[in-house]
Amino acid sequence: MRFLDEPHHDGSALYVSTQTPALGSPVTLRLRAPLAAGVTGVLVRAVHDGEPRYAPASVDPVRTSRPTGGYGRTDVWWQAEIIAVNPVTRYRFLLTTPRGQVWLTAAGLAAHDLTDASDFRLVCHEAPPAWMRDSIVYQIFPDRFARSGVVREVPDWALPRDWDHDPVIPSGPGTSEQFYGGDLDGITARLDHVRSLGADTVYLTPVFPGRSNHRYDAAGFDRIDPLLGGDEALHRLSGALHARGMRLLGDVTTNHTGDSCPWFTAAVSDVHAPEREMYHFDPDTGDYEAWWGVKTLPKLNWGSDLVRRRMRAVLTGWLPPFDGWRVDVANMTGRLGAGDHNHEAAAMLRRALPASAAFIAEHNHDASLDLDRDGWHGTMNYGGFTRPVWAWLRGDDLDLDHFLGVPGGVPLRDGPGTLATFRSFASHMSWRSFVHSWQLLDSHDSPRIRTVTGSRERHLVALGLQATLPGTPMVFAGSEFGLTGINGEHSRTPMPWNRPADQDLATLAGYRDLLGLRRAEPALRHGGLRWLHADADCLVFARETERESLLVCARRAPGTPLRLDRPAEGLYNALDGDVLPGDGPAFGIWRLNG
Repeated sequence: MRFLDEPHHDGSALYVSTQTPALGSPVTLRLRAPLAAGVTGVLVRAVHDGEPRYAPASVDPVRTSRPTGGYGRTDVWWQAEIIAVNPVTRYRFLLTTPRGQVWLTAAGLAAHDLTDASDFRLVCHEAPPAWMRDSIVYQIFPDRFARSGVVREVPDWALPRDWDHDPVIPSGPGTSEQFYGGDLDGITARLDHVRSLGADTVYLTPVFPGRSNHRYDAAGFDRIDPLLGGDEALHRLSGALHARGMRLLGDVTTNHTGDSCPWFTAAVSDVHAPEREMYHFDPDTGDYEAWWGVKTLPKLNWGSDLVRRRMRAVLTGWLPPFDGWRVDVANMTGRLGAGDHNHEAAAMLRRALPASAAFIAEHNHDASLDLDRDGWHGTMNYGGFTRPVWAWLRGDDLDLDHFLGVPGGVPLRDGPGTLATFRSFASHMSWRSFVHSWQLLDSHDSPRIRTVTGSRERHLVALGLQATLPGTPMVFAGSEFGLTGINGEHSRTPMPWNRPADQDLATLAGYRDLLGLRRAEPALRHGGLRWLHADADCLVFARETERESLLVCARRAPGTPLRLDRPAEGLYNALDGDVLPGDGPAFGIWRLNG
């Protein structure tokens, strides 16, 4: 197997002198060029106030003379200093090589001119809280995780279901009403399981009252749903997490409320009510805008000062017990026709939160135009991670009618196509936004990864990528047991605490091992990323810091055993230290020595 060996730069600490540049401050940039590339000159092109400027780079004799992990002996390191002139300062490199001038951007090398869209970025907006870079997030749908045993009156909208005997209704009547009775104290009692996976952050889907099991139709934001145990249960859960050194994230819908929310009932019942301006009413017909036309989910008007004041109070008023928020349909918030308040709404809400609070946007396609704007810290990276992983590792018998919203099912793509998608999405946002975005294999809104891959082996290859690539792993509760589901509703299966036949213990062990490595190895959380090889069935990359290099190999099909040509310590699934087995889908991690 031949590895790529080409000039490289990314936004990690190995290549950028600070991860939190101040506006107007100098920043040292480094570029690593293998001797074989023949680079004889390097210029940094940085955009200052809209105009490109060029600064020469020089060889760093100290770094060039010493090894970096397993790769430094044949590399030349170049460095240059630029000024972070603007809140987002874009830059790229112009290399002089034997084949002429070549650009290096976050998308890779290009021998032709290209737009600034894939330039590297220095971001001077207030940084996300430091704890986010180390976090592993565990998503819980409260109705389906665990029950405390407290008997509560079932509401009139609910369709009671038996936890271990009634299968989840995947579509049609009853999907939003099926009620299994999970609650917050049930979650508290199972935190040792969450912690055993290496997760340190619990993300709850909505816990405010609603008239559905998902609660995205909020009936108000001033209390926690009594069906979940109320305010006291949320404080107990938060306290138990904090006592373990863990954190708790809430889920809030800034795009709409439920039609039973007092804000909306006041607005719809009186055209002169102050709340009328909080929604989009047609002045002639009295009709109103709603999310995707679903009239139980009336859309908020972010042109209204009252919306801004009240939503700001909601988000700040629940910190603590929450340590931050995931924002539902963040991509649609504040957007309707010619009106677009999305970026100002995100920035306003983010600034209202304490510096220690996380602020993550749901976005299931291209979030790049909404990031690096002093608002969202990152996104749920469906487009740049979930989709390429699914397309590379999908099972032969998979039969879904759409691909995360794209009609036509999940296509089968090869390694180079998968890598192209990874690089394309990552190159259109800053390294900071990239590493703070959630890398998820599935969620409560999607089919399960086990259903997509069709096997434990490919499921664990997908998990390996999630555990080792940059970004924040987000695990949907139940995937560690190999639960299946053909869509979001079907994937909300109650946890199999008392169903041993539904517990794939080998998959559970894989989650503990791979996420445990993520937590144990600094290079997997803070290291740079260099892609080394991609063929139809195999992807290889390195995660590197100043002190170490980890080599990662993912293979989706049987192939020739991978034997390393340099000293290495096998960390996961390596035979004799330096061999990846060739008898099926496999995933391996090595620490390179020397």
